[in-house]
Amino acid sequence: MTPTDALSRERILSAAEDVIRRFGPAKATVLDVARALGVSHAAVYRHVASKAELRDLVVGRWVEAFMAPLRARSAEPGPAPERLRRLFETLAALKRARAAGDPALFAAYRTLAAESGPVAAAHVEELVQLAAEIIRAGMAEGSFRAVDPVAAARAVLSATSRFHHPAHAAEWSDPASAEAFAEVWRLLMGGLGVDG
Repeated sequence: MTPTDALSRERILSAAEDVIRRFGPAKATVLDVARALGVSHAAVYRHVASKAELRDLVVGRWVEAFMAPLRARSAEPGPAPERLRRLFETLAALKRARAAGDPALFAAYRTLAAESGPVAAAHVEELVQLAAEIIRAGMAEGSFRAVDPVAAARAVLSATSRFHHPAHAAEWSDPASAEAFAEVWRLLMGGLGVDG
């Protein structure tokens, strides 16, 4: 079997991650990935149209690794205030674990995500929609006051960004972070009409 026989988009993305981890985002070119795979750049171009698409696909793959558990978390039963908090605690925990477990790749993710506008925007929009669904459920069960659920979800995402946005990764090891999150959360729940 030649190297191109089993070439797939998934294999290309795995190689791209490895290239990014070892050499940084600047080396995430189709040619560099082709070299890492031992194939021609033409073989890679049969699966990926451009360097920009390659980067978007890599960021999309990373985003999906975060979103799958968040979708599952948001679908769990329970009172809406608890579900909403679990969603954002899980988001923060996933980002912290990725940053601690593979700092080089996480740093590259931060750089590439900033350059990958549509993929990052879709990620944020899905987070907003997951939170909005929980807020809608909370309004229906009487846990939350009547609000625009999408606007409220955006506000919650923005207010908690220090705990999950990659730009704040350096702050995540602060021992006071858990108490800071609890304080922010109390304010948010008060705004949504939840005591304590």
